[in-house]
Amino acid sequence: MDSCRYDTFMEAAPRTIMKLGETECRYSYASWTAPSHYNLLMGLMPHSSPRNVFASEYYKKDFLKFNERLGAEGISFRSLVPRLYLPDYLRSGLGYITRAMVSLPVLNSYTPVNCGFDSWKLMPDHNDMAAMLDEMRFSPDRPSFYLLNVGETHYPYALPSEPKNQWPRISGVHGVFKHLDDHVVGGRLVEDEGPPRFFDQDQLDRLRARQVETVRYLDGVFEKLFDLVPKNTYITVTSDHGELFGEDGYFGHGPVFHEKVFEVPFLEGRIR
Repeated sequence: MDSCRYDTFMEAAPRTIMKLGETECRYSYASWTAPSHYNLLMGLMPHSSPRNVFASEYYKKDFLKFNERLGAEGISFRSLVPRLYLPDYLRSGLGYITRAMVSLPVLNSYTPVNCGFDSWKLMPDHNDMAAMLDEMRFSPDRPSFYLLNVGETHYPYALPSEPKNQWPRISGVHGVFKHLDDHVVGGRLVEDEGPPRFFDQDQLDRLRARQVETVRYLDGVFEKLFDLVPKNTYITVTSDHGELFGEDGYFGHGPVFHEKVFEVPFLEGRIR
């Protein structure tokens, strides 16, 4: 659930998703989509920031958890050497079919995160998890691994049924990927004229409320996912990073150092 921060998830209280197990507050290794997904695909789930523990000891226990997740034995950090990439190990070492469907253009199929996958698709719409479910297939002969990068919880926090002309738009935020170079002329940054624009807190509060509503909507989509997957499927639900809605003068994520951009929900388990 891209950009979904922990307290947003808890306020939404998605009953279906919470059937997976206890909702933990964990911390992303990165504050931006691409590097965070690289960590996830290395097998590094968001961490619990344990005190008085060496990082190496935490990693050992975290990787051993994959024995339970995959119903296998003998999986450890060493199993992923030298590629250090979970999809590659699942496909070449355990015979999995590996597929990814992503919502954000920064994760398109030409990026380095697309490694070790049998298929990788950037979805036509960034906010339609239900469309991903329509394309999921499961082989009776081989286990499947799916990465679903869900975009409803990412700015502008829009549901699939909401017309695009009704989406909120913050100047300088909407369409960043497509328009990043619009203010670069001759290798120089052309600054906007006039005084700097500051965030409107009322507007940011409304945006956070929209993210809460997207989580509630997605709860219904997850109900369909739980009915779709084969029996004994292990599911992990988390976020790549959190989001700021005006706290201490920040909005969004990326070049931000703030606890709310690292706090993410984390749940895992078998639904049946």
